[in-house]
Amino acid sequence: MSGPALASMIQRFSTSPGSVDGLIFGHVSHIPPTLTDDSPNSTSSATLIATVTAFFCSGSTLSFYNSSGRVDPLSLRRFVQAQQAQSPSSHLLGWFSGRRRTHLRPSLREFSVSNSLSSNPTLNFPIQNPPEGSPTTPTLTPSLFLLFASPVTDQTIHTHEYRAYQFRPSKHSFEPKSIQIVNIGPAFRAHYGNFNPSSPFPILPCELRVSPMNVDRGEESLDQLKQHNKDQSELDMCSEGLDVGSLSRLMGSEAANYTAGVEDLYEKMLVKIETLTRLVEQSSAKVLEQENHNRKLRYKAARSAGLE
Repeated sequence: MSGPALASMIQRFSTSPGSVDGLIFGHVSHIPPTLTDDSPNSTSSATLIATVTAFFCSGSTLSFYNSSGRVDPLSLRRFVQAQQAQSPSSHLLGWFSGRRRTHLRPSLREFSVSNSLSSNPTLNFPIQNPPEGSPTTPTLTPSLFLLFASPVTDQTIHTHEYRAYQFRPSKHSFEPKSIQIVNIGPAFRAHYGNFNPSSPFPILPCELRVSPMNVDRGEESLDQLKQHNKDQSELDMCSEGLDVGSLSRLMGSEAANYTAGVEDLYEKMLVKIETLTRLVEQSSAKVLEQENHNRKLRYKAARSAGLE
């Protein structure tokens, strides 16, 4: 499960006025065993990994089931079809529940909902990368259950607890499962070596490429000056009062020696944001003032019409 997906689920739960529930979507992949030991005592076995790629949060409870835990097929089908219209490759893996000031263990109603989902054959979905030699593609039922809970007692630090379960229909019980959060922890630092950054910061040459001799002679290239002015205007969209030529100090092998330059860049970007904020506040105040003025004019016009 990705860190942003988990954070989004917790955010929806924490900002809701009460308890919430929802559906979990994704896929299940078959991971073959690692043949590191040929001895008969080897315990290596195949593994099924469930990957959560999306979720639906209702903002309340009893969104697709009743108070006794019986699933409503029409409501469930509507939510599933809406999600699969956006991502056809995702399947219904299970559901989640968020409760406030309760212990982190499934309730009888949550047991009934999970049992109803896992016993519905129309919700079966295939496993990705099935084992070689399988006569048919193996399928699974939605059996994943995520439980969120806030602390029973008030705490200084606001925390949320969560736990994953797999419902076993054959045993009629919940089996706790571990959750691996992608993008969190030192084990995932290597993932940041293979990505293309997406940032509104413009691509700039960082310096005006003009020789000192040409500067002394006043023979600067007009095209270079135009490019410099263009780059400076693009930089002014992101920061306030920073010269484009100073960016050259932030690049190359000597960039580590210019921490102050980076701090100066961020400081001027914050100044730009504060300037825009003040402009928005001033424009909002003018709009409110104009609305009040228009209201007074309408009142005077209505009063004059009444006197006539």
